[in-house]
Amino acid sequence: MPDAAALVATALAALVAGLARGFSGFGAALIFIPLASAVLGPKLAAPLLMLVDNAMALPLVPRAWAQVSERAGRREIGTLLLGALVGSPLGAWLLLTADPVALRWGMCALVAAMLALLVSGWRYHGPVRLQLSVAVGLVSGFCSGAAQMGGPPVVAYWLGGAIPAARLRANIVLFFAASGLLSFLSYLVAGLLDTALLALALAVAPTYGAGLWLGSRIFGLASEALFRRACLALIGLAALLGLPLWDAVLQLGGR
Repeated sequence: MPDAAALVATALAALVAGLARGFSGFGAALIFIPLASAVLGPKLAAPLLMLVDNAMALPLVPRAWAQVSERAGRREIGTLLLGALVGSPLGAWLLLTADPVALRWGMCALVAAMLALLVSGWRYHGPVRLQLSVAVGLVSGFCSGAAQMGGPPVVAYWLGGAIPAARLRANIVLFFAASGLLSFLSYLVAGLLDTALLALALAVAPTYGAGLWLGSRIFGLASEALFRRACLALIGLAALLGLPLWDAVLQLGGR
């Protein structure tokens, strides 16, 4: 278990990440991972968010499963999961073996790339193809395994299609519930899960849950466009603050 200051900082990062997720449905990992990695290190931050976010999203699964009742819809999700089945262990392997500082630089760069994708508004508008779906699933699984950032590739791929909004949301819920399970198994095999991490997840979950609840409650109090811009700004700030560059600055300040 980290010291009190690190625990408070992690809980505050979870609160802000939950707030963004509760309001806009995205951005939790893009905010939490850079900030928590700066405090805990990436090998703790990514599995921690996986445990907390998957547990909080679990109640959404039964309704989503009912909404995606067509065989074609479930097959489409399954196709992406084929790619994630390969990508998730590769991402977990990178998380386990890479140098922590280099990994933090890479995570911040990945956040910046995902933020650019979200800001650009780019969406895939072509036909759904088997090979492309597997490739998108592989990229998403790899990003999830390495940093729990598998959302933007799938969202950009699906949002450009003709899927109704309710079905699209259900697709996303089911895909990330299943890919979250793949991340769990990958982290378990890699030895990244232990009782200390579970205790930390239990300590952080209440603030993340509070952020989710508060974000959903204030949904109607501000314009969606304004809050989405605020979420995007928070993602950019998190990537900036999470840079290992500041470690050297703090060390110099402490001499």
